[in-house]
Amino acid sequence: MAAGRGAGPRLLVRVLGAAAGGGFPQWNDGSPASRRARAGDPAALPASQASIALSTDGESWVLVNASPDLRQQIEANPPLQPRLPGRSSPIRAVLLTNGDVDAVAGLLSLREGTAFDLLAHPRVLRTLDANPIFEVLSRALVRRLPLAVDEPNEITRPLVVVPFAVPGKLPLYLEDGRSEDLDTGALDGDALGLEIQCSGARLVYLANCAALPSWLVERIAGADLLFMDGTLWRDNELIAQGLGRKTGRRMGHISMSGPEGAVARLAETAIGRRVFIHINNSNPALLADSPERRELAASGWEVAQDGMEIRL
Repeated sequence: MAAGRGAGPRLLVRVLGAAAGGGFPQWNDGSPASRRARAGDPAALPASQASIALSTDGESWVLVNASPDLRQQIEANPPLQPRLPGRSSPIRAVLLTNGDVDAVAGLLSLREGTAFDLLAHPRVLRTLDANPIFEVLSRALVRRLPLAVDEPNEITRPLVVVPFAVPGKLPLYLEDGRSEDLDTGALDGDALGLEIQCSGARLVYLANCAALPSWLVERIAGADLLFMDGTLWRDNELIAQGLGRKTGRRMGHISMSGPEGAVARLAETAIGRRVFIHINNSNPALLADSPERRELAASGWEVAQDGMEIRL
């Protein structure tokens, strides 16, 4: 466990979206789980695409990723809405952990002439720079700032973020026809984890991560709160359900279950609160009444929900 929270402001975390790309229910998914969600089944709560918001005072906010659902997420979370006449926003910064569509598409909803800082790995910033559609974010108002990897980045005092490269891959739209030759163990900045520090509390955010090698388990150890990639229950999930041809690892995502899954790899690691986020519509753990959800609960894991609020 962490050494304990020191004097000073506390970190407030709001889950804006808990689901993986496409949300839950996904627009073209007619599975029993998605039909239950559309029918209002309380055990199959709908979820928008993954993002969290951070604040130390409840007034100014930092977003981790800008999902395609960002506009509806702002409308569902009053603290993120304007408080002044005219155009304004309490959103001060957006941190990008990768360049996937479900992490950057929401930036286009922030184009209406309000200033904020946009921070990302230089590789991701180059991807945005190469696509002229993102020029709708006026550079006179929106500063594009590189995140210093493995170094403290003071976003808003006393909120400090230390980004670090994790196993993952470049976005799907940049794969350029490649199939099996991608190294999802590469640490080149296409996937970042975040250590978020505030007044002695430590949050680790790993919503896109292909594996948990020993060095990464050690880095997580002692966190007060972990948000962990929960995309799939098992590695061959999409293949088994006839939804795709790729394993979870090939897509850049660790599974929840199995000997190399997140539950097993972190079973002996001291963590204050462990929460899965970025959960795919194919994952049975989305359903509150599933055996998989009960197994997670027995192992000390929670599943994120839109609107969840945690204070450290």
